[in-house]
Amino acid sequence: MSQQDDAEREFDLRWADGAEHKEPSARARMLAARWKENPPEPVPFRGDPRPVAPRRSSWVSTTIVLGIVAAVILLLGYARFQAPY
Repeated sequence: MSQQDDAEREFDLRWADGAEHKEPSARARMLAARWKENPPEPVPFRGDPRPVAPRRSSWVSTTIVLGIVAAVILLLGYARFQAPY
């Protein structure tokens, strides 16, 4: 693509973006026509029908992680102790 084509395209994009009236998309027109006859029912904002399980305490998670790390350290130390030199 030459520089002249880029300049013409740039001009066309600026001209299109500067339009005062922009036509809605086909989907927007379809939904507007459908909702004019049969409007949608209201939906709660971020409504979730399922109950949410309570989260664990951060102390429980920290204890689990530290326990696993300690177990791995002990396991590696035991394996090294049992390995022949």
